[in-house]
Amino acid sequence: MGQKVHPGGFRVGVIHDWKSNWWTGKQEFAAYLLEDLKIRRHILGKLSHAGLSDILIRKDKQRITVDIFTARPGIVIGKSGVEVDALRRDLHSITKKNVHININEIKRPELDAKLVAQSIAEQLENRVSFRRAMKRSLASAMRSGAQGIKITAAGRLTGGEMSRREMYSEGRVPLHTIRADIDYGQAEAKTNTGQVGVKVWINKGEIMPEGFEGAERGRDQRLGDQDQARRRRGTSSEGLGASRESGRGRAADREGLGIVPRRRRGQRPGGRAGGRATQRPRDDVRAEATEAEAQAQPVEQETPATEPETAAPEVAPEATPETMPETTPEATTESGGES
Repeated sequence: MGQKVHPGGFRVGVIHDWKSNWWTGKQEFAAYLLEDLKIRRHILGKLSHAGLSDILIRKDKQRITVDIFTARPGIVIGKSGVEVDALRRDLHSITKKNVHININEIKRPELDAKLVAQSIAEQLENRVSFRRAMKRSLASAMRSGAQGIKITAAGRLTGGEMSRREMYSEGRVPLHTIRADIDYGQAEAKTNTGQVGVKVWINKGEIMPEGFEGAERGRDQRLGDQDQARRRRGTSSEGLGASRESGRGRAADREGLGIVPRRRRGQRPGGRAGGRATQRPRDDVRAEATEAEAQAQPVEQETPATEPETAAPEVAPEATPETMPETTPEATTESGGES
């Protein structure tokens, strides 16, 4: 249907919390909501160059607590806290309440969707190729440990007459999995040819209830990490690696097949390079295959077949002069001595 749902609002109450925490009656609801909008608009307008990621607001009757998440806390705080004090006075004049501000630093901005979108928008404004900016953000996010990332840019890209939409993605971004921690952010680049919108989705893994972390750790691991772990353990590989390993002992199987001609680079098996391969008679090929199988298979020792217990005993034939063995004096003496 082409209808999209905000990844953050879709997960509110499950793995994400509200960005504004307060409660009031119906009469004061509109005033509280308008107050939130004024606070956010003022902070974003004053600290747009400080790399703001998120703003959380908690309200009481006489106090407002604002949590600001930024990648550049030094710009927000200012020299010996001058900028924070000025911001607190501005918010107090807007709300007429006591305002408390907390500054939180983002350790890894490569994994924050809002900051990634802002960095791509700034590069587009500086006339950097949108492909280079998007692919660079993809690589840095995956290198930092993201499970997946998707970036879209829409508008008059590279100054084209017609607007278009480009998308690059890497890893997995399950938008319908509610337990998946999907961070979403968007920004707008004001270029000379018009505005270009940038949207970013980053998958930071799955948030599971207690007792499921160990079970989901192996499934959420990327394929490259699984291959590296398998190499460290030294276990037998699968797929293409198994075919390479199984070809190590083929020289011993070719001992009974005669001389094997050395193949040149680009030459087809059984013919010249680029030419038509010579066909061998089928009888010769089958004979060589049977000989090779006979040499490769181990010789099995024949075990005497056991007769069933229910079989009737065989009756010994009557002794006749023709069938009786000839006895010699030496044999009779030896048998008599033994008895």
